[in-house]
Amino acid sequence: MTEPCDLSAVEARRMIGARQLSPVELLRSCRARIEAVNHAVKAVTDTIWPRAEKEARAAEKAVLRGESLPALHGLPLGVKDLDDAAGLINSQGSPIFRRNRVKRDEAMVARCRAAGAIVVGKTNVPEFGAGANSNNPVYGPSGNPFDPARIPGGSSGGSAVALATGMLPLCTGSDGGGSLRIPAAFCGVVGFRPSPGLVPTDKRAQGWNMVPTHGPMGRSVADTCLLLSAQAAFDPQDPLSRPIDGEIFLDPEPLDLSRLRIAYTEDWGICSIDKRIAKTFRERIRGLRKLFRRVDAVTPDMGRAHEAFGILRATGMLNAQRANYARHRDLLGPNIIANYEEGLRYGAADVSWAQAEQTRIYRAVQAVYRDYDLILSPTVAVPPFPWSQLYANEINGKRLPTYYNWFSPTYMISLTGNPSLSLPMGLEPTGTPFGMMITGPAAADFFTLRAAHSIEQALAGDPVMRRPLPDLARLARAPRITDEYKVATPPLDARPWRGIDGRA
Repeated sequence: MTEPCDLSAVEARRMIGARQLSPVELLRSCRARIEAVNHAVKAVTDTIWPRAEKEARAAEKAVLRGESLPALHGLPLGVKDLDDAAGLINSQGSPIFRRNRVKRDEAMVARCRAAGAIVVGKTNVPEFGAGANSNNPVYGPSGNPFDPARIPGGSSGGSAVALATGMLPLCTGSDGGGSLRIPAAFCGVVGFRPSPGLVPTDKRAQGWNMVPTHGPMGRSVADTCLLLSAQAAFDPQDPLSRPIDGEIFLDPEPLDLSRLRIAYTEDWGICSIDKRIAKTFRERIRGLRKLFRRVDAVTPDMGRAHEAFGILRATGMLNAQRANYARHRDLLGPNIIANYEEGLRYGAADVSWAQAEQTRIYRAVQAVYRDYDLILSPTVAVPPFPWSQLYANEINGKRLPTYYNWFSPTYMISLTGNPSLSLPMGLEPTGTPFGMMITGPAAADFFTLRAAHSIEQALAGDPVMRRPLPDLARLARAPRITDEYKVATPPLDARPWRGIDGRA
């Protein structure tokens, strides 16, 4: 299938500005694609077509009048179903909020709309964004566009699927433990976790918490940069926000890759990695060596990163879910309950230790950049598993200690806050996409994006490492994915990380 909806966001926007593509035509193409394949993968949930059509007609008239057009003018946009978008339900994947139709855009969405984007609808998520499997009791599961029986990742899973299948040219996302990067890796698109505060939010309850952040997704690095140009801004409502002109991210110029010094790590020294992912990663590193000045293995001292992340994640859940746990525990899923109750077991000394260990890990990772420009690593530890399995509970036959330990490669960098991007690089042995995580120095967002853009361009002609595409005709013929929220994975034992005083 090749339709206007298959155009890159950058090309579609160029054609709109040149009067070669009508925003109405693009919107209708996106709608047709959603109607053709969404039944098989359930990426897009609530929609608002009458308003979108009206806005597309207004965008078309603005072009014909010769008005100055903003960066996203006429481009359809999907908004992750954790974010508020006026007129649409923000369910957060929870039965508690299944009828929560909101009246205003949150600040990040408002910036995208002000930049000319046409908000079409919401994209599917896990319950409250927890667990990296976009399967919830409200809408059911999203399927992987390369194999609908498998997960697309999460929590920005619906956004990644919508991009990969051409349903929408741009989608928003967010990332705590890997929620932009994991679905990007599983679906063969780009997900960029920016430095904390670069994409400010007026919904950050714990204002100085650097682990959760909003960010852009796209089919390419250039598309991702286009969305970031609207998302990045200064907002005094976000304590981590700093003055920034988002337009700097437009049209990233290529870098001279032959000057770059590359560090790589297969497992950060402490992560369990599926043998198939590890094998593919080593093959990709061999294929990339010729592009760079030097490519060396490194093992930063990540110490007790698993425990630190676990404590910070669980205690953060206390604030986020206190009211829901008190009033609606019977409506909460096992991931939310497990995290909340784990958080209750930790004390102030545990949190203080976790913050100190996070700081030490941050400094250990930054030390790598004294000698190197980028760190490459696998984005995910496992291939996508069946969506009916809520999480991966073992890797290479070894049982994992927590339901979220399977996405440890991404939360290593969530702890440090370095800008980090998942770039598609062909397929891994299960026939689903392989994602390479590219992590840049602290606060070097534009450099990281330029480097990823240059690598992407260098691999565009490589039949093994270029971005893979799903079989859309096959998806169109595929049966409807179930609406039922199935949980086939048995609950984990109650085995949270031990606190610093040895309590379980």
